[in-house]
Amino acid sequence: MKGRETNVTILMADDDEDDRMLVREALAESQLPIELYIVSNGEELMDYLHHRGLYADNSSKPHPGLILLDLNMPKKDGLEALKEIKTDPQLRQIPVIMLSTSGVQEDIYNTYDLGANSFIIKPVTFASLVEVMKTLGKYWFEIVQLPAEAMRDKHGQQPHQSSVR
Repeated sequence: MKGRETNVTILMADDDEDDRMLVREALAESQLPIELYIVSNGEELMDYLHHRGLYADNSSKPHPGLILLDLNMPKKDGLEALKEIKTDPQLRQIPVIMLSTSGVQEDIYNTYDLGANSFIIKPVTFASLVEVMKTLGKYWFEIVQLPAEAMRDKHGQQPHQSSVR
């Protein structure tokens, strides 16, 4: 993202460790100025967003500019978390992209009905996942105008550097 003076935080909620690792590596490979934070279920996602529990110290966990949300997770699934996000006046402006292995039409319709911004079926190959991450980064952080709180200062990050936590 040429000339961008800020990093964008992506918050990913996914219970599959392999998927989390692949997205982390794909974002690093994409060389986008993105920081990735990962939670493993919908309850942790909501705790992060509301600065509760493990995430009570909000200074260490920046406001996400984008949420990647898995559909099928324990404790609180993606649909429940999506509904909660999109009905909360403080959170509903955050773009939410469902990233799921499911291609079931009912799942797709349900996510859009609840306010998802996109539904992407998880790519099968790593190369395809890298392309999806590059495309997401270009679209959401170069083309689309996001609310100001989605962007933040770099805090020492170099331009075009991915920082994955």
